[in-house]
Amino acid sequence: MSALAEQTGAWLEQFTALPAADPWIQELRQTAFQRFVQLGFPTTHDEEWRFTNVAKIARSSWAAQYAPANIPAGAEQQLGKHASLDNPFVALNTAFLNDVKLIQVPKNTVVERPIEITYEATQEGGVYHPRTLILVGAGSQVTIVETYRGAGRYFTNAVTEVVAGDGAVIDHYKVQEESIEAFHVATMQATLGRSANYSTHCISFGAALARHDSNATLSDGTDATVNGLYIVNGTQHVDNHTSIDHAKPHATSHELYKGILDGTAHAVFNGRIIVRKDAQKTDSKQTNKNLVLSDDAVIDTKPELQIWADDVRCTHGATIGQLDEEMMFYLRSRGIGSAEARSLLIYAFAKDVVDRVKVPALRESLEKHLFEKFYGA
Repeated sequence: MSALAEQTGAWLEQFTALPAADPWIQELRQTAFQRFVQLGFPTTHDEEWRFTNVAKIARSSWAAQYAPANIPAGAEQQLGKHASLDNPFVALNTAFLNDVKLIQVPKNTVVERPIEITYEATQEGGVYHPRTLILVGAGSQVTIVETYRGAGRYFTNAVTEVVAGDGAVIDHYKVQEESIEAFHVATMQATLGRSANYSTHCISFGAALARHDSNATLSDGTDATVNGLYIVNGTQHVDNHTSIDHAKPHATSHELYKGILDGTAHAVFNGRIIVRKDAQKTDSKQTNKNLVLSDDAVIDTKPELQIWADDVRCTHGATIGQLDEEMMFYLRSRGIGSAEARSLLIYAFAKDVVDRVKVPALRESLEKHLFEKFYGA
């Protein structure tokens, strides 16, 4: 038996045991599972995965989570229409569609309070396929906080699809604070309407291995902000892949990802900006900054520009560095101890992203997390 058949075959029993659902869901599941069988799990020979080895996920036996199907009314028109089944983890998630969280905001509606979605893994050795569908009507405004956590060793394979109507305003946050023994793979796909304003922040603290794919397709006049912060130590591995697709003219995008690495941790950043042929007057900026605190930590960063239009303004850049010795000297010369000065500079580096969080309770929680991590309080 080939390695591909062995790996995908292990999921067949779980797939056939899924609770029955409406015909359109069954069809979507079947199409996705067939695609997953065709693709199999990615390997380091695949360009998109060459720095992230998912063999521990592929070779492990994960206990399925079964419950009656819960696919809310109103999901059929958009569910599975945005996140691509060419990603094997998206295909696997879609094959196991069973419990979908739907956020639907009618047009011209302002949702005052943040909507919180929390996924918590509770079973040792379990596999979870969280699916979130966010539909925001034209002219509406909403803030969403998506949190992932758990205890023990498990596998979370999440997909979030965001659809924004013309002129909609969405402020989205994803906080990944999984168990340090867990595996977390997630794809977020945003399809943004004309003159929509969309921002997303991906904060990654936990998991033994984490992979985040954050993708957005922009329309005419869309304004998109895609930010992230990842902090890893020990033997943790985190991989952030982003893709901002300027499909129409007059759109603007801003991207800032910052990482802190210690121990023997490994981080990957791959940021792709695509400017289509007709997307004139595009304005896009991408920045990735990394602070490496250990000689044994590794960062692989690859910013990309794919530009097919001629009247655009696009910039990108990446930096990898250690703590600023001049700043350390400045702080030490003012009576601040070495350990405290080090923690202060690390905290300030991370806080640059946290300060951009507009939800006060979330910002305070993240500040507390940073303070405890770097000051040991």
